[in-house]
Amino acid sequence: MHERERHRMILSAIEGRSVATVQDFAALTGASEATVRRDIALLDSQKKLRRVRGGAEALKQALPRAVSGESFGTLQTRNAQQKLAIAREAARLCEDDSAIIINGGSTTFGMVHYLTGLRLQVLTNSFPIAEHLLQHSQCGVLLPAGAVYREQGLILSPFDADGIAHFRARRMFMGAQGISPLGFAESDPLIIQSEQRLMRQADELVILADASKFADRSSFIIAPLERADILITDERIDDRSAAMIESAGLRLIVAVLEPKGEPPRSES
Repeated sequence: MHERERHRMILSAIEGRSVATVQDFAALTGASEATVRRDIALLDSQKKLRRVRGGAEALKQALPRAVSGESFGTLQTRNAQQKLAIAREAARLCEDDSAIIINGGSTTFGMVHYLTGLRLQVLTNSFPIAEHLLQHSQCGVLLPAGAVYREQGLILSPFDADGIAHFRARRMFMGAQGISPLGFAESDPLIIQSEQRLMRQADELVILADASKFADRSSFIIAPLERADILITDERIDDRSAAMIESAGLRLIVAVLEPKGEPPRSES
């Protein structure tokens, strides 16, 4: 992975999390711990983060969470390589000159690394996704009206008049906090309101979820399994979970990890 891309991922991961370890960054980027330590030292010298024993911390402390759920930075370092593989498969479903919706999340964020070579119209409620696409792609980016929730990196509004209803997409790409026979779950009612409004604007719904989400449970159901068209997960999915998804009529895509050290690349 190119140094600049590693630096962007490190700074993105630490945003809202406040502190992370060398091991966290190594898992996220696929780089060695020695390389990560050099990256941290350079970013510290550039006053972009503060080097601490065993890792790094943000220069500014994050504000308290306004919605339920873990911070974007915390989630981004968990199952990082699986999430990148899933995001790569999701990006392969995108075609030039098409309109898509990308919901905010640590797995959907990985798509930005594979969309840099495409020209898309992208509606997203994720501030990090929008920022990355604006800086590193030719995609048109639209944001809904609302407040920015710093820790989750989301733009959310409790009101229907947030502009979402004026956009139509071929596909929506969405993560999930948990997956069960009851459907796809999230952690906060305000997040669910936003996701359900976005879902109404897409012809197809694609769920991006690493295999750990089949063991996770959350109190709030976004939609039944049958509402989605495609689910992308990783190789750790068990037979029972795979059968559950396929019996609900979804197309199941299993993402294979890239060889260690191979960087994300733009794909069409």
